[in-house]
Amino acid sequence: MHSLIHKIESRLAGLPVPVALRLPGGQLLGSAQSLVTLAFNRWSTVATFATGKIGALAEGYVENKVQIEGNMRDLMAVAARLLPGSPVSNEPHWSNALLRRARSRMAHSRERDARQIQFHYDVSDDFYALWLDPLRVYSCAYFRDPAMTLAQAQEAKLDHICRKLMLKPGDRFLDIGAGWGGLLMWAAEHYGVDATGITLSKNQQAHVQRLIEQKGLQGRVRMELRDYRELDESQPYDRIASVGMVEHVGYANLPVYFGKIQRLLKPGGLALNHGITAGGVENDRLGAGMGDFIEKYIFPGGELVHVSHMLKVAALEGLEMVDTENLRPHYARTLWAWSDALEQHLDEARKVLQATSADDEQAERILRAYRLYLAGSAMGFERGWISLHQMLVARPTDNVQFGAMKGAQSVFPFNRDYIYRQP
Repeated sequence: MHSLIHKIESRLAGLPVPVALRLPGGQLLGSAQSLVTLAFNRWSTVATFATGKIGALAEGYVENKVQIEGNMRDLMAVAARLLPGSPVSNEPHWSNALLRRARSRMAHSRERDARQIQFHYDVSDDFYALWLDPLRVYSCAYFRDPAMTLAQAQEAKLDHICRKLMLKPGDRFLDIGAGWGGLLMWAAEHYGVDATGITLSKNQQAHVQRLIEQKGLQGRVRMELRDYRELDESQPYDRIASVGMVEHVGYANLPVYFGKIQRLLKPGGLALNHGITAGGVENDRLGAGMGDFIEKYIFPGGELVHVSHMLKVAALEGLEMVDTENLRPHYARTLWAWSDALEQHLDEARKVLQATSADDEQAERILRAYRLYLAGSAMGFERGWISLHQMLVARPTDNVQFGAMKGAQSVFPFNRDYIYRQP
């Protein structure tokens, strides 16, 4: 026991902000004037602090084995320093791909994907509304101007995507994993497209159906409760977007996913894939137990791949990458905005979750998990452990005369001026 306490005291001395630990017997280690206090009721959880097992420490908080007091930003600074090393891996191993593919196949049947999406997105619409922007855009914002608010940056992101896709009135537009309909509505109202969105979340579909009726967009916008693999390929789309959905596809299903997009897209058309990517070339989740924590409490079945692998699979399925943009720091700022908003509405969030959960304990577990998830993810994006890429791809026509330049074989103009030029 003395050696464990000595190790803890050594760890406390090297932290970037003052931290205090209250041990199961009541002993206080560290300063009483600390910015962060962790109160433990089990020695096994104390050991996770000493060894830097951040995922297990986070699980201890969710399961009420440790209480945390302090600002989330200070807490994440402490967590980053506690790590025994980098949580990302760039070391290849011959067994990685085989094990990863087998595990991924088991995790991603159509039925299981539906349950996993509903586990996350059907928590409570009112809960998400407390910390998302008014359009409920649950993906990385685009802070085109550093002075933008979150709401302004989310609108900028929606427009950024529409510009990249070169949307125009009458285009048949598909949004795979359309969420609460932010992009779907923006594209219909600002660019005049005929828009179809799909989701596996019953709450999201019901919300978007209400928006369609409120805005009088029946007949031009539709939201379907449907798996992407079930989409009809007989009438291809002019443009396709997938925002924040590829993370749920699974490593083994990426060829199926990009192959489906290729067949759903008209020759010469454009598709944009916006998704979280792994920071390390070889890892599908963060180390130190952080990825395991997210799998258990936030995104069951979620898998990350490096952008290089995603580009390779897309190319093998007949899609040409014409533009890729890294928005990693934008997601860090987005997540901190969400985290700050949730922290400002903790009492309201608790009441909302209590009204929709099986019991108060479950509501508290959900709230604690999301507090750590949002702040921890913000830290991960800041430090490059995870990333965010927008991949713009085209389905070539095989006609070298098609397009703005000879050999373009798509509507992409092969310059970026059109994205940034003001209308």
